[in-house]
Amino acid sequence: MSKVTLKVLTDEDIRQIHNTSLQLLQEVGIEVEYEPAVEVLKEAGMRVEGRRVFFDPAYVEKKVAEAPHDFTLYARDPKHNVHIGGDDVAYVPGYGAPFVIDAGGNRRPSTWEDYMNLLKLAHMCEEMDLSGGMLVEPNDLDDRTRYLDALYAHIRYSTKCLMGSSYGADGARDTIELLAPVFGGKDALKEKPVVITLINTISPLKLDARQTGALMEYAKWKQAMVIASLVMAGSTGPATLAGALAVQNAEVLAGITLAQTVNPGTPVVYGSASSITDMRTGSVSIANAEAALLTASTAQLARFYGIPCRAGGGLTDSKTVDGQAGYESALMLMSPVTAGVNFILHTAGILQYWLCMSYEKFIMDAEIAGVIRRFKRSIDVNENTLALDVIRKVGPGGHFLTQIHTKRNHKTEMRKPVLSDRQSYEGWSKEKLTTEQQAARVWKKMLAEYEDPGLDEALQKHLQEYIEARKREITK
Repeated sequence: MSKVTLKVLTDEDIRQIHNTSLQLLQEVGIEVEYEPAVEVLKEAGMRVEGRRVFFDPAYVEKKVAEAPHDFTLYARDPKHNVHIGGDDVAYVPGYGAPFVIDAGGNRRPSTWEDYMNLLKLAHMCEEMDLSGGMLVEPNDLDDRTRYLDALYAHIRYSTKCLMGSSYGADGARDTIELLAPVFGGKDALKEKPVVITLINTISPLKLDARQTGALMEYAKWKQAMVIASLVMAGSTGPATLAGALAVQNAEVLAGITLAQTVNPGTPVVYGSASSITDMRTGSVSIANAEAALLTASTAQLARFYGIPCRAGGGLTDSKTVDGQAGYESALMLMSPVTAGVNFILHTAGILQYWLCMSYEKFIMDAEIAGVIRRFKRSIDVNENTLALDVIRKVGPGGHFLTQIHTKRNHKTEMRKPVLSDRQSYEGWSKEKLTTEQQAARVWKKMLAEYEDPGLDEALQKHLQEYIEARKREITK
């Protein structure tokens, strides 16, 4: 159990936000653009006017209580299975950026080569618990079918857990069809979730057709979902943080309720990417004190409902790997980890509020994540760590460098940095590498050392044939 838990809301604060959200669901309702979802909720007894669904508070509370408190995602290699919930935290790379920023701050459209490089880095990086999802948007592939290439790449080139496609019900079905033969068939998937997918609401108070179609399809197979709201305080939500939280909470509860209505016991994660609108520029800002407060509050709300939580990331508004990127990313990772968030999407690589990925920042963020994970582990106090015998042995004025106790304990007690420079000035001055330059060395070395995990050739052929058939169907 972690000894470090950040709380920013009182129990009474949480109760008021919960009650306000239930009022919104009952009196204002949620616009649901996917007709099958409207019908499912109508059959469950919800009042419906057109596409507006008004949720009964008692039904919402009943359904949310049916969601699992925690669950395990099963990987192709069991050593990469990931527990989601409790006091555990899973780090996941950046997601969905259409651009890459190269060393030096030059921005360009992301490509399939970038996608594969980032996938290999995620597979190699010890701090990344999942290989990720749509790591970047490959602009050199057909935007109608590139999700199929992305799914196959995760299955073929990494043995970590992956994120599925939310490109509507069809994208979800394709994800299931590709994963089923890898994990023993569709019936096996119902017993062991092997994929987790990001399902976003539309703020304020809307569930769109594409995401909701995917939600319902994954729920049929009891595959895990992050149901997330992105309220931008001041534009898509109230300028007050409490009001923004009430809107966010209503949207997430609506999504969770729908998932449990389709299939009770479906594993879900309470998700938030909420932040603020910068009133000088009119643009979103994702790295600020208010966003950190919203993240910490989200963790408390998720615990109130007994559901795992997603929030945070190595987020920054900076456009290059500079001091701003460093201090903002550290803040935006520290807040969720210390608040008890379980699933941190956008942990590594993000620049310019989700629009860009950077290889160098991927490495920098992984270093920050590792430091914070060590901080979360806190201090073990027991007979061995108190070290009374070795302190007696060394005595006043001695040193501990050559003691067996030091050799036995330093690797588990002290995290070894991958990126941070700890040399003397004289050692550093031989090359005078900046953090960005050192990060470039690290990621290039990691790619050079990547080893193909392999996949059964017959299975590869089966998956490729399915993908080619689907591409012909989609593009005809």
